[in-house]
Amino acid sequence: MAKPWATFGVDLHLEPTGGGVRRGLTDALREAVRTGRLAPGTRLPSSRVLAADLGVARNTVADAYADLVAEGWLTARQGSATRVSDRTVVPPTGAPPRPRVPGRPTHNLVPGTPDLASFPRAQWLKAARRALATAPYQALDYGDPRGRIELRTALAGYLSRARGVRADPEHILVCAGFSHGLRLLGAVLRARGARTVAVESYGLDVHWNLLAAAGLRTVPLPFDERGTDPGELTDQDAVLLTPAHQFPMGGTLHRDRRAAVVEWARRTGGLVVEDDYDGEFRYDRQPVGALQGLDPDHVVHAGTASKSLAPGLRLGWLVLPPGLMEEVLTAKGGIDSCGSLDQLTLAEFLVSGAYDRHVRAARLRYRRRRDALVAELARRAPNVHATGIAAGLHVVLRLPPGTEQSALRAAAWQGLAVHGLHRYQHPEATVERHDALVVGYGTPPDHAWSTALEALCAVLPE
Repeated sequence: MAKPWATFGVDLHLEPTGGGVRRGLTDALREAVRTGRLAPGTRLPSSRVLAADLGVARNTVADAYADLVAEGWLTARQGSATRVSDRTVVPPTGAPPRPRVPGRPTHNLVPGTPDLASFPRAQWLKAARRALATAPYQALDYGDPRGRIELRTALAGYLSRARGVRADPEHILVCAGFSHGLRLLGAVLRARGARTVAVESYGLDVHWNLLAAAGLRTVPLPFDERGTDPGELTDQDAVLLTPAHQFPMGGTLHRDRRAAVVEWARRTGGLVVEDDYDGEFRYDRQPVGALQGLDPDHVVHAGTASKSLAPGLRLGWLVLPPGLMEEVLTAKGGIDSCGSLDQLTLAEFLVSGAYDRHVRAARLRYRRRRDALVAELARRAPNVHATGIAAGLHVVLRLPPGTEQSALRAAAWQGLAVHGLHRYQHPEATVERHDALVVGYGTPPDHAWSTALEALCAVLPE
């Protein structure tokens, strides 16, 4: 009969010093506890197991444990394991002090994350079981650098049906989220000799920084009520856009400007990178089709499961123009960067219809939150105007001039994590400054939404 798990020890790295076996072991254990390498409450191996691991007599380990119990470094009870005592850890000499970690906010309204509490665990587990049961054994080997064919095939069908994307599995590359995909595209552009990439006046600095790390300069385009203006696209090598739902302003790129971007790409050979970061969540209008559908030869369609499911899955995709795949694979290094079992699970999730059912339920839940937010603003803060509310997981709350910073300070006092619009403005953008808060309503779980909304209204000008 196999021994129960509890009888097996835990791995413990020790380097006994000189001065005798017992003393060396005692000193090594004391130093590990003193410096915090063995944290308070850590369960130590039994004297028998540790003696076998170190190749010493069991009594030597028992005596070392007894010495440290007497000194207060360890605790031991009859019939229970020996553990590290709960005491202050003294850092090694010369070690920098640990920075003080501020307390976590009570309410998180930072945009960019869905309601993780609503992740469909049971349905995902069913899909994982089905995928694992039917997966060929080759799926456990090093995979195709483009990603599993099952997922690429499922994505081709879903994106065509739900987003109007024109693609086949051979032109889809699975990546570890949008940032990973953008890093690959930046490397390809730089290898081609590109120098500049046009971006939106409002966006995420992490994306601009990724392009800068690839040796590319980002140039912001003008922005107005019709969205990003491509009129100043001239000698740039590429453009990065969120055309279906601009982040963070929330609007949709006007149809004339969508056509103008594609015409620029055809005329100059430039590349359009379409970030379709929350394309599934539309509330008050028909979904806007993907820009890629207008010209698959010049537009890269990038999507992820981060907003629809969870960012921790690290699953995204690039739908590439036919001539770009080999260059991106070279930048990727010829390896599959995403776990094959997660890819197979997502493929099963898509094919079975579970993904569609989850998205529809999430869309209804987020719309109710948005409606509650708009209604409460009308009652409590009529001077605050909500924009970008037709889609997505966030809204922009326009504030009276000069009040953004005071609202952010008040939010901090309320234990409310929220961002100001100014942090999303490109440093070289010349757009008119607006005071506003960018409020994400996806993150709080359902039971916490009402209190989060109450805290938000408390920081807004009445």
